[in-house]
Amino acid sequence: MPQKKFARETFASGSRIVLPNDTNTLGNLMGGQLLNWMDINAAISAARHCHRVVVTAAVNHVAFKRAIKLGDIVSIESKVSRSFSSSMEVFLDVYVESHRSGKRFKCNEAIYTFVAVDQVGSPIEVPELVPETAEEKERYDGALRRRQLGLILAGKMKPEEATELRALFT
Repeated sequence: MPQKKFARETFASGSRIVLPNDTNTLGNLMGGQLLNWMDINAAISAARHCHRVVVTAAVNHVAFKRAIKLGDIVSIESKVSRSFSSSMEVFLDVYVESHRSGKRFKCNEAIYTFVAVDQVGSPIEVPELVPETAEEKERYDGALRRRQLGLILAGKMKPEEATELRALFT
């Protein structure tokens, strides 16, 4: 089994300025462009966790809460929230800094899943994740429930086997 890793060791952050080629006809950042930036940032977090090649397995959740305007500065922060046998859930927070006011606020969030692979693309084992802060522990616990829900929806787990989900309702 690979060594355990602390959540802080999986942190990735990156910033970009929204340019005209990134926007739609309303002058807002296109959602697909933001998804691309988030995918790259999250992949860095996952790769830092396992020190292997990682591939995007799923975009589990994306919340576009506010429009991002031309000229705004976008900062994406990601961190592995939990690892399983070969997969890792990565939680992303997206912040925007207005080029007009200089104010920074959270505008979006997302959850991606990555799988570590070997040289031929087969899944390989990843280190266990150790959460430290209250937020990391909350996201860590939620990751198992989100994983169980995803497995049920994909037909890979029976609802009665989802003990973490069942515990929410009993």
